[in-house]
Amino acid sequence: MCGIVGIIGNKPAAPRLLEGLKRLEYRGYDSAGIATLENGHLDRRRASGKLFNLEAAQEADPLNGPIGIGHTRWASHGAPTVKNAHPIAAGTVAVVHNGIIENFLDLKSELEGHGKIFDTDTDTEVVAQLVAREIENGATPKQAVGTVLPRLEGAFALVFLFDGDTQTLIGARKGSPLALGKGEGEMYLGSDAIALAPLTSQVIYLEEGDWVVLSHTGHEIFDLTGAPVQRPWQQTSAYALLIDKGNHRNFMVKEIFDQPEVIGHTFANYIDLASRTVKQDALKVEFANLERLTVCACGTAFYAGMAAKYWFEKYARLPVDVDIASEFRYREAPLDKNGLALFISQSGETADTLAALQYCRDNGQKIASIVNVQESTIARDSDMIIPTFAGPEVGVASTKAFTCQLTVLACLAIAAGRARGHLTSAQEIALVSSLIGVPRHVADITNRSDEIEGVAKRIITARDILFLGRGINYPIALEGALKLKEISYIHAEGYAAGELKHGPIALVDDNVPVIIVAPRDNLFEKTVSNMQEVAARGGQIIMITDADEREGIGTELFDLIHVPKADAFINPLLYAIPVQLLAYHAAVLLGTDVDQPRNLAKSVTIE
Repeated sequence: MCGIVGIIGNKPAAPRLLEGLKRLEYRGYDSAGIATLENGHLDRRRASGKLFNLEAAQEADPLNGPIGIGHTRWASHGAPTVKNAHPIAAGTVAVVHNGIIENFLDLKSELEGHGKIFDTDTDTEVVAQLVAREIENGATPKQAVGTVLPRLEGAFALVFLFDGDTQTLIGARKGSPLALGKGEGEMYLGSDAIALAPLTSQVIYLEEGDWVVLSHTGHEIFDLTGAPVQRPWQQTSAYALLIDKGNHRNFMVKEIFDQPEVIGHTFANYIDLASRTVKQDALKVEFANLERLTVCACGTAFYAGMAAKYWFEKYARLPVDVDIASEFRYREAPLDKNGLALFISQSGETADTLAALQYCRDNGQKIASIVNVQESTIARDSDMIIPTFAGPEVGVASTKAFTCQLTVLACLAIAAGRARGHLTSAQEIALVSSLIGVPRHVADITNRSDEIEGVAKRIITARDILFLGRGINYPIALEGALKLKEISYIHAEGYAAGELKHGPIALVDDNVPVIIVAPRDNLFEKTVSNMQEVAARGGQIIMITDADEREGIGTELFDLIHVPKADAFINPLLYAIPVQLLAYHAAVLLGTDVDQPRNLAKSVTIE
């Protein structure tokens, strides 16, 4: 959730860039910087730590140019040092960047093969170097960026500034938000409208794959193919909001679309993106001699723990107990002395989870917590805090907090596998590499939102809906059912697919949609056999799968939601997205309050 601000204006940009960055502090960061053009000359001020350090650097040696870019950075590639702080410069180009460039190692190797020398440890520098090389070879800034963007793999937002060019600022987005604003003889770019609120109330929210060329008085927008496109101006109410919904109808869908960015920021805190390895010290947990892991959580966080059980037991051979926190202490579970108890909570204030934590502490357990609010009670009461970096989540139904919890748990499972000797170095690299691809795959799924809305239209008249999944996809089926009933108020239940014939199949008839989470993994054939049992009883089968075609499935489908093919390790993160979107669209079509569903609270602070 790094922050970006850009200004092409007619008065000093630096004070306004700093103000915009302050409005983005809620996103979190560990370094910051600004760059401006003064009389066409590019200059930068950067600092590690908080913005007051950058302000001190600016006061000591002011930048006075009217054109500039600013950035608050969460360190991903490279430590949070001044050297690695954005804007990153190469040749005549400076750039700020949110997100991950997945293929940066290949691009860096190519550039080094042509004699380019790198000054930073960041993935961002390859972007600056590539654009600078195009300009050195005679391209205009616009031509250079247009050539380079298709070469970049990953999810990102970028803004470019060019030495000697006082008429151009260029921005681009793919899986990470970017907004465009306009003023009197000025144009602006920002990560969201709240960053631009002091400057303008008129914004354009760039769409997926868009890139834009700004001058002082206008703009040109191009889509992913390079074709010119028009996007509508909108009046923003960001002045009145603490967090901006962007061009989304509700906070919930905005937070669903945030996921490529926040998942990337979360795993970047726990893995070394250059070596494709887990940072054991960042995860803080000693797994080598651990005999059992006890996981407690409520609601959606409990389903994250259920998915993690599969990861820990498969990749680390570590036995895991997963309990609903509200029930855990009442069964008076015997706990191994010096064992580890892991608690998962978005708010860090869940009363039942806190009570379970106290029970574990009283029984000699070390306490680790996965929380989104590091100042919360659960965090303060823990021996080890393993934060997610989802940013503020306004919608009551958890979306981006859930996938960030899964991201942290996946990193923990890899760390445990390595520490316990059950994963080789090559296997660790393969798993981390698949995790790095998650933001790109999630962006691909959110781009299918309209298709998923079409499926939602076909199920909203149902009174009952079943969700089925096998193996690690069973918790995602449970989460899909929970999401649907909590915001659309349609009754839904999730089941392990193999349990269908042990009771739930009695509910199946031609009025019951059955949504099956079915990637083509080692359990796919068994899941298909369960589908055929549903089909034989007239059930309306909706399959969520990475299968290439409907053919070969062996039964007629009511509908299909396609998910990108990926390593089975990351399937829980990917399949969470369509079940979120399905629930969201069903709720909107039924007219419910998506962000604040009836009878529910964001943080449950009573037992």
